[in-house]
Amino acid sequence: MKRLISALAALLLAVGVQAATIEDHSATANGVQLHYLQAGAGSDTPVVLLHGYAETSHMWLPLMDQLADRRVVIAPDLRGAGGSAKPDGVYDKKTLAQDVHALVKGLGHRKVKIVGHDIGLMVAYAYAAQYPDEVERIVLMDAFLPGVGDWKSVWLLRDLWHFHFHGQTALQLVQGRERIYFEHFWNDFAADRTHSLSEADRQFYTAAYAQPGGMKAGFGYFKAFEQDAADFAGFARTPLKQPMLVLTGEKASGNFLIEQARLVDGKVEGVVVKGSGHWLMEEAPAQTIPRLVDFLNRR
Repeated sequence: MKRLISALAALLLAVGVQAATIEDHSATANGVQLHYLQAGAGSDTPVVLLHGYAETSHMWLPLMDQLADRRVVIAPDLRGAGGSAKPDGVYDKKTLAQDVHALVKGLGHRKVKIVGHDIGLMVAYAYAAQYPDEVERIVLMDAFLPGVGDWKSVWLLRDLWHFHFHGQTALQLVQGRERIYFEHFWNDFAADRTHSLSEADRQFYTAAYAQPGGMKAGFGYFKAFEQDAADFAGFARTPLKQPMLVLTGEKASGNFLIEQARLVDGKVEGVVVKGSGHWLMEEAPAQTIPRLVDFLNRR
């Protein structure tokens, strides 16, 4: 990880941009060991960045550099991913949000702005729903909210099979073939499979999920959807009040997530990123990163 962070810094310096110092850390939060990246300092409200499936905190490196000039930026690996612990059992998003909240509190922060992509957006929403007075702004990026509105009609349900792809047989099928499995997501969820994740990132994430317990934990995110749907239906009965930005890919969730978000928050700013699929940070950084920075820098 440190080698990859150093490579990013070198690249930014080569084009005349002073890179922020991004550090690796680990802490016990909610009884789980969590790895997290941290950068920045300043008086602005800290920002928490939550990755999705088939990625880790590594996805946020370019954004962390853009946000770290005026506040602390924290990007954890969710329970079960990357350098974090991979315990058996609980992977519902309400509990994952409690993990992140315990990490934030342990670092001495109360108020945060929170961003989530894919599975991470579900964790971000669960965080804001459980701790509404501690979230100033929230960003949801391309996926959907289980249990909210007509969620079973979302485009991702064309891949319903992988929501139920778990257990011993599934694990045996993907062992040693993790990249073949993930290529489906990186390629087919992109607007253009030749303009999706880089080769270096594909190797990085494959190795991360191929660690002992990694694939089982990843499958657990989807296995928990039934519980997530019940939890989120309950959360939605009390709408959020903080400003929310929703970024979606034109070739991915489109307007669906924006419409869902308006069922749970009265201050939604929705943006469909033109020409992009699901991987907004990688497919359309020139559209995505400035939108995020502008929204998160507002007071």
